[in-house]
Amino acid sequence: MNNDRIEGNWNEMKGKVQQQWGKLTNDDLDRIDGKRTELVGKLQQHYGKSKDEAEREVDDYFAH
Repeated sequence: MNNDRIEGNWNEMKGKVQQQWGKLTNDDLDRIDGKRTELVGKLQQHYGKSKDEAEREVDDYFAH
């Protein structure tokens, strides 16, 4: 996963990310600011996922 790609397109991708993971708030998305590790952490926090599960989900989502 290329973190630069996520960060570079973050403003354009926020809406789609929020559609995918509806529990993420606008404040969450602002704090994440395109950083993969922050997104993984927020998914763990809001959805009770393990770190491995959240990382896999993020990687799968951004692979498309």
